[in-house]
Amino acid sequence: MLSVGKLAAYRPESSRLHVSVLFRGKKKRTSLSEEDKNVKWTETLEFKLKGHALDARSSLQIHLKGKDKVGKGRLLGSINVRLANVVGEGSKNVSFVKVPLLDKRKQKTKNTLSFEIFYEPPLADKKEKIEGKAGHPELRDTTDIPRLQEFPLRSRSPTPETSSLKGTSKITRKFSDKPQEFQVRVRVIEGRQLYGGNIRPVVKVYVGDAVFRTRIKRGNNPVFDEIFFQNFKKLPSEVFNTLIHLQVLNSRSLRSDSMIGVFKLDIGSVYDLPGHAVLRKWLLLYEPDDLHALAKGYLKVSIIVLAAGDEAPIDKRGTNEEDDVESNLLQPTGILSRWVTFELKIYRGEDISHMAKGLMSNLKHMFGVDSDKKDGVDSFLEVSFAGTKVATKVIENHVNPEWNQVIYLRSRFPSLCESIRFTVCERKNAVKNNPLGTTFLSISKISSTGSADAEIPGFLPMFGPSFLNLYGSPREGLDGTDKNDELNLGKSEGVSYRGRILIELITRMDEPLGKTVDNLSSADSSIVQKYLQRRRYSLCVVFYSALQMQNAKEPVQFEVSVGNYGNKFDKSCKLHASTTQYSQTIFDGNYYYHLPWCDTKPVAALTSYWENIDHRLDRLNILLKIIDKLRTNIEDIRTILPSEGTRLSGMWVKMLDRLVKDCNRSLPPLKRLPQVTALDQQIHEQQIDLLKKIKKSADKLREKNVNVEDKLPEVEEWLEKLSSVVQEPQNSLPDVILWMLSGEKRVAYARIKAHSVLFSKDSEKSCGKYCGKLQTVFMMQPLDKSQDKRSVAQLRVRIWMGLSSDEEEFEKYIDGKILVAAERYENQAKVMGHWGTSALLQHPSFSDAMGKIRLPKKDFYPLKGWQWDGKWTIDPERCLLFGADAGHSEFTDDVYENETHLAGGEWIPALEQYTDGRGNRHIPMEEIECPTGWEWKEEWIPDFYRAVDEHGWEYGKAVPPDTFPRHWNPAEKAYHTHRQRRWIRKRSREPDRPRQVKKDEFDPEGWEYAPLFGWKFHVKQTKGDTYRRRRWRRRMIPKDQLGPAAIFRLEGSLCRQNSVEQLDELDPQEKTTAHQELYGMTAPFISCILDPPIAFQLRGYIYQARALIPNDSSSSADPFIEVLFLYQSKHTEVMKGTLNPTWDQTLIFEEIEIYGSLREIVESPPFVSLELFDSNHTSKNEYMGTTLCYPSVKLDSSAQYVSVLQWHPVFRGQRFSGELLVSFELLMKQRDEDQNLPQRPPMKDNDTYMVPVGVRPQLQMTTIEILTWGLRNIKSYNMLRVTSPSLVVECCGEMIQTAPIKNYKKNPNFLTPIHFIAVLLPVDAAYSPPITLKVLDYRAFGYKPVVGQATVKSLSEFLCDPFAGSADSEDANVTSTKSFNVETPNIASTSAEGERNPEQDATEGLLEDHIVDWWCKFYASTGEYDYTDYVTQGYDTIKIYPCPLEDVPQFKGLQDFCHTFRLYRGKVYGEIEDPMVVGEFKGSFRIYPLPEDPSKPLPPSQFRQLPSSEPQICLVRVYIVRALSLQPKDRSGTCDPYIKISLGKVRVDDREHYIANTLNPVFGKMFQLQATIPLNKDLKVAVYDYDLVSQDDKIGETVVDLENRFLSRFGAHCGLPRTYCTAGSTQWRDQLTPIKLLNNLSSLKNYTMPVFRSNGQKISIGDREFSLSDFEPKKIPYSFLGPPEERLALHILHLQNLVPEHVETRTLFNSIQPGIEQGKLQMWIDIFPKRLGTPGPPFNITPRAPVRYVLRCIIWNTSDVILQEANIMGEKMSDIYIKGWMVGLEEQRQTTDVHYRSLDGEGNFNWRFIFQFEYLTMERVLVVNKKNYIWSLDEAEMKMPAKLILQVWDNDKVSFDDYLGFLEINLNAFRSPTKWADRCTLERFFKLEGSSTDKLQNMISLFKQKSIKGWWPSITYEDGEPYLTGKLELTLELLTEQEAEERPAGKGRDEPNMNPKLEPPNRPDTSFLWFRSPLKAMRHIVWRKYKWWVICTLVLVVPVILLIGLLHAIPSTRFHRKKK
Repeated sequence: MLSVGKLAAYRPESSRLHVSVLFRGKKKRTSLSEEDKNVKWTETLEFKLKGHALDARSSLQIHLKGKDKVGKGRLLGSINVRLANVVGEGSKNVSFVKVPLLDKRKQKTKNTLSFEIFYEPPLADKKEKIEGKAGHPELRDTTDIPRLQEFPLRSRSPTPETSSLKGTSKITRKFSDKPQEFQVRVRVIEGRQLYGGNIRPVVKVYVGDAVFRTRIKRGNNPVFDEIFFQNFKKLPSEVFNTLIHLQVLNSRSLRSDSMIGVFKLDIGSVYDLPGHAVLRKWLLLYEPDDLHALAKGYLKVSIIVLAAGDEAPIDKRGTNEEDDVESNLLQPTGILSRWVTFELKIYRGEDISHMAKGLMSNLKHMFGVDSDKKDGVDSFLEVSFAGTKVATKVIENHVNPEWNQVIYLRSRFPSLCESIRFTVCERKNAVKNNPLGTTFLSISKISSTGSADAEIPGFLPMFGPSFLNLYGSPREGLDGTDKNDELNLGKSEGVSYRGRILIELITRMDEPLGKTVDNLSSADSSIVQKYLQRRRYSLCVVFYSALQMQNAKEPVQFEVSVGNYGNKFDKSCKLHASTTQYSQTIFDGNYYYHLPWCDTKPVAALTSYWENIDHRLDRLNILLKIIDKLRTNIEDIRTILPSEGTRLSGMWVKMLDRLVKDCNRSLPPLKRLPQVTALDQQIHEQQIDLLKKIKKSADKLREKNVNVEDKLPEVEEWLEKLSSVVQEPQNSLPDVILWMLSGEKRVAYARIKAHSVLFSKDSEKSCGKYCGKLQTVFMMQPLDKSQDKRSVAQLRVRIWMGLSSDEEEFEKYIDGKILVAAERYENQAKVMGHWGTSALLQHPSFSDAMGKIRLPKKDFYPLKGWQWDGKWTIDPERCLLFGADAGHSEFTDDVYENETHLAGGEWIPALEQYTDGRGNRHIPMEEIECPTGWEWKEEWIPDFYRAVDEHGWEYGKAVPPDTFPRHWNPAEKAYHTHRQRRWIRKRSREPDRPRQVKKDEFDPEGWEYAPLFGWKFHVKQTKGDTYRRRRWRRRMIPKDQLGPAAIFRLEGSLCRQNSVEQLDELDPQEKTTAHQELYGMTAPFISCILDPPIAFQLRGYIYQARALIPNDSSSSADPFIEVLFLYQSKHTEVMKGTLNPTWDQTLIFEEIEIYGSLREIVESPPFVSLELFDSNHTSKNEYMGTTLCYPSVKLDSSAQYVSVLQWHPVFRGQRFSGELLVSFELLMKQRDEDQNLPQRPPMKDNDTYMVPVGVRPQLQMTTIEILTWGLRNIKSYNMLRVTSPSLVVECCGEMIQTAPIKNYKKNPNFLTPIHFIAVLLPVDAAYSPPITLKVLDYRAFGYKPVVGQATVKSLSEFLCDPFAGSADSEDANVTSTKSFNVETPNIASTSAEGERNPEQDATEGLLEDHIVDWWCKFYASTGEYDYTDYVTQGYDTIKIYPCPLEDVPQFKGLQDFCHTFRLYRGKVYGEIEDPMVVGEFKGSFRIYPLPEDPSKPLPPSQFRQLPSSEPQICLVRVYIVRALSLQPKDRSGTCDPYIKISLGKVRVDDREHYIANTLNPVFGKMFQLQATIPLNKDLKVAVYDYDLVSQDDKIGETVVDLENRFLSRFGAHCGLPRTYCTAGSTQWRDQLTPIKLLNNLSSLKNYTMPVFRSNGQKISIGDREFSLSDFEPKKIPYSFLGPPEERLALHILHLQNLVPEHVETRTLFNSIQPGIEQGKLQMWIDIFPKRLGTPGPPFNITPRAPVRYVLRCIIWNTSDVILQEANIMGEKMSDIYIKGWMVGLEEQRQTTDVHYRSLDGEGNFNWRFIFQFEYLTMERVLVVNKKNYIWSLDEAEMKMPAKLILQVWDNDKVSFDDYLGFLEINLNAFRSPTKWADRCTLERFFKLEGSSTDKLQNMISLFKQKSIKGWWPSITYEDGEPYLTGKLELTLELLTEQEAEERPAGKGRDEPNMNPKLEPPNRPDTSFLWFRSPLKAMRHIVWRKYKWWVICTLVLVVPVILLIGLLHAIPSTRFHRKKK
């Protein structure tokens, strides 16, 4: 049942009202109310549905009527309510409040109506899914149901015909975070039903900051067809957030009311669509300032977004379905779009701080002139959405501003703009604002469209109240203001917490308040207080290791922060132990540095206060774990999918069981907490519904015996759906940020999601993935824009975070003993040889580690709840106790021998005979002993690798006051007084001894020394040291609480008195600065002493790499690998000169100590990091890429488990750089024992191990048969041409080299084309090594440089069975049924005839053979125009390929004979990111195993019947059909294209035939050239832009390899036509007839030769017979058919997968914008070798010339024209006249005379319009040639539809004429007119809702019928619906130019007035202009209407006057008589 109740109306004037409701033809009304302005009815109007449920198109009409005193009720307003939103299951009621009503003209009135609709579906319908077509409320005067909770976003399932933006799965592509090339194309095609009358629309297109506009058109259905290009070179994130804004304006109107409608979407939404494009979609235009305004019209556009490497789709006209606006509307799939208002409540901000950046800030700070700096910030919040920016008020000088404002953002929903951006800015001055931090709110994450089957409901956008965290740059800033702004504006990932904002978003559908910003009410401010409740969170981070670091000059420290808590530079929070101790890096002995923490690990702990959102994060963690398990199971099944078996089925069932079990676990219920929001409830319900749905589907799959490969995509779809709902937009808990500081400078960071380490007491499933677990974190540089993207450090940490109430659970995750200590340093300086504190200058005697803060002992106090444990003790820093040889496996000791002499004397030993490199005294080298664990490798020898003489001496002179020389010289001079000689001796670590890195001796006083304060300190004092220091520490223990959780009570500073006393000593200006400097430096430090580690041995099996990318110009590399595991690293051998190295090496890490539990190590072992480098002897090794892999952990090393080699991708930054075939295994050792380890692999040499046999791939002897056809386009090397090249082929260490080509210039082919290599290749093809190709050039003096090389990565495509008989799969025997399938041709014509729609355009009738040309065939094949007659009559079509011919999959790239391998040379990284292509190798490979039995015969050669390798002279015909979507080059947005062709030295320039002012030129050119293949094989076709003055610009170019087409066995040299004709437009043009081609093909493929019988009607091939009647069941319309045997042979050739007659579409590129498409070129190429004779005549593809036509339109009469005005007597009337023109020929506009004073809408004209136009008959378009602008030199050709526009006007002499309606007639297809005016109704001419299509008039074509007469309707569109405004009686006659001359006629009624003769119209006497005939006006205006009133008046008035006169005269007579 459907009922309407709670009716209430408002009218400004008091009236008696009643309401009537019309639904499904039934009408019900309320009672009549009392006279009042506000009326309410208690009645309910009910409608029984009788089993027929509502669908999406259902609606009801509501009318409000007023009762007059006389007559019937008067209509006061109405509304049409669409009921699509109540469709569904269950009862629904929806309320409307004060909906404005519309009058008869569909204009809003002041009357409003409120009501409620209640719907209860029929019983039979509740169990069924209601499917209905999605209605569009904008098409009519409808009001949609605006209820928030019941908003059904989906009304139907997606179909291929409906467009989709948010509904489709996004095609994601990862982009690097650097500026890239992008191109946006916007094509404005046409408009439809644009709002307004007599408009002249123009479209403005805004793409970012660029503005484009179309030409001005006329009418409501204009055709624009203009394209605009906008190029970007920006960050991808910036481009995708850029808005595309389309405005349709009326150029006639003033600026204030010129807007017709707008449409907005962002570039990212378009790029996420398939093909990155919106093709020929209708945009619904809306008015942004009017919520209740409905559709303002439609605009058809195509939008394409391209990145480098993307292929642009072809934008061509499709079927007539695209003209159906409703089915082709651009909106999310099946979703109703409507107006909504986003109400954003901005409550407050927190932690908003200054940016202390820039040089001026540092100078002010240095000189103390910033003392007046505010503590707070003058901040405001800027909100951006869909191109609209709104800002809140500015709150001055506040860190926690309270804005308390609401912002209204209006938009269509679902919106095509994805995110709302929030940026907090600081107001610096009236002009400049500084961004402080940015965050984004994604609309798709806070709303849902529901599921397509309506099982999961959707909901409107909603959010909060909740906090959003802001991120940006560190508050102290980075180097450069631009970097800070880029981070603070959200263009790159923020690296630091910048504050947070509390907001709430509500979506409303009622009318907005008309404001954009308003203040919040006090009620809202009080309600939000419950969301500000805070809980205390504890965070602990244990640092286990810091690895993969580079040598740091300053000490390194790590900081942990959550929000501002833990930030050492922040003074708003309490001080925490959030930093580690400063440590110095030490060398690992190979390449990297690490921090030597040993068993004492630093710990950071802090507490923070945040709102409790565990009800969100628990649910998030549970779902994330379900997703991780499901993804892992899917990957495992994918891995073994090819090997079907019981293992696969078992894994499948296990995966489904696990998934069902996970889905059965209900998500934690929403707790009754005040923080639960409406969005929480919606997301919770959606997630539960999805889990139930997945469980139900998984149960069905588990019960069935299914094919895993077929059903796996369904499971992957579940994974995708789970991933889409798992995101938590209200995660207000800030990220945990780790910072690495070098000194005081932040150098690297890592952001960790807080939920991933959060503890939950509900269950283990609710805990974060890494809560309390060891994980590896990679530290990255902030805003790193380098190409390498190498990590700065690799941390292994254990992080735990949880509520303070759960701190007792923390102890379960900590292993080891926690120590807390205070720390300070005692500093001294040396003066005059004595140590003291007087020379410390600005450094305190007791300070922090950096020597800046004064820390006296008396100022230290234990923290609250803690007490001292012992006294201050000296505790030297551990990292200083490591010697210079720490970590090294080899070390070189050195000592300097010194001698001196006086002038003229002999050299004698110096006073200090032996010193070190700094001149400090050293023990004699004879007394130096080898340290324990080391052994000498050689004796002491002088170091000759320095600037020394032949004895190793270097000489110098000491200049006073120095006693030792500062500079040395290798040659002795007379003035030299000193000489020294360096002695070196190498030692190596004993292999059986573990590394001993600690020194046994150190200063018992704990001093460490340095030449200057801030330099690196060392333990042993040297002569140049002037500073020393030592560390004092004092332990603290908790008073009450025991256990590790006590560290969370470490809050505050240890030096509470220090800061107070020091501040008293400072000036007032310095107090703030000093306090800030003191702050953060007196916190205690925490350490964790771990249990003894577990010993392991790591074995790394490094087998090979492939497809590495070179770094130098030699196109080669000397690669080696640095392998890092924890604190040890090793490197492989250097492989010289290869990009596909095979190391076959095992690296053994002997002593690996890993801290942590054994279970943890097994479950998540540390990463193994592999970095590839290119060895360089003269400079630094160049980085090539990185990969990571997990080792497999073996606890029982004796188990027979074989490590499996796997390919791992190598990346350099975000770029793929090759693959590594490696594996690693971690073997647990018994302490100090190696007996349990497996045997070591065999040795390759003295130092390296091989990969063991069980691990290395299994090999077999294989033959590689090589076809070396030739080399092409080899570029010069070292400025010399390549003249005699040779090819080297390498694989698995084996190689062959061809004989050099003697004369490369004359014949670049090899004399001996076939070669063989026998190699050992892996049995498993996945392990196959690549094939390396190198080209050498034989030059003088035996010099043979490598001029180019290539790598064949995959060998699987070349594997073959040598005994299969043929290498090609299609070479099967002709007698097999599979090869020859008899099919009926012209399938397209049959289907087209069967699917012919009566609603399609009317056709021209039967075609004649002589008018059928090549263009008929082309357009019939493209489908752009209606060629139904052509197809149905059986004419041929051609194949239109949307890509180059070589990209068609069935033709295998035209490389079936030989492949083309590009040769490279050059540097990859740098300004050019791709290596330079220096040539090509033509050849191929066949790979097959050799028989194991040597007695068996060898397989036959696979390359047989090779063509001649001599150059061939060929005739090349290049057919250029047209270009599409060219890049504009002129300022007008167009270009003047022409063709340039080059083939070798031949150049063809068609500049004089350029086509002016177009982006889609139709060339229709054929160019004939001669070429010698392969010498001239590359055909270059370029499109240039003609410029009169400047140099012509190249638009784009495409290159065609003619040799591949010539050699291909697919017949690509000349396509096969459908029919064999001897003459006409389809004449055979190949040199060989079909019979000869069939014979050649049979010979090539070893077929039986064909035999013809029955006069060529039948052919026998083997045991198969073919008949011509099978292929030609009906008569072919061509007149010049060839012999039957030739036709039958041609049909058989078509079955052999040969290239048919075709047109290919090639992409144009330009080096200025590499990778960005510049347009497309449709063309094809024919190649005819001269040796085969003369080919047939070429096709004539010259564009057809248009035919000149004359249209004569006679306007006879009009009827029922609406009466627009009223005369002085109140009569309705119109002064009617007609305007007319042809589309595109507006300058030929003509006007009839005026029929004045039409009182009944009838007009009489007898007026003739005559229009001359040019018309393309086959394309059915009108051709217009005219200049676009006054200054244009050439006319532009435009193609328009042949449409006649007639407008009906009301003439006004004083004001502007009034527009009444229009009639648009498409001469190609229009409804036939009616014979009588009363039958001319809208139902006969338009498809109306609810009307039958049987009433529609037939479609006819004026080009076929030539003449027609009748009545047509004149209409206007109101809210998308046609509205009848009159009827026109017309005669339309179409004549050719010759017929018009034979039957002349004049315009209007001018001479010659004939054919037919038009008499003056017989207009009524009332038709006249009143001020020209005033008497006539009195007669026909006054007298006609008031005649009887005048007569009656005269009859009554005249006697009265006479009587009065008589009475007046009578008394006067008596008086005179008396007087006499």
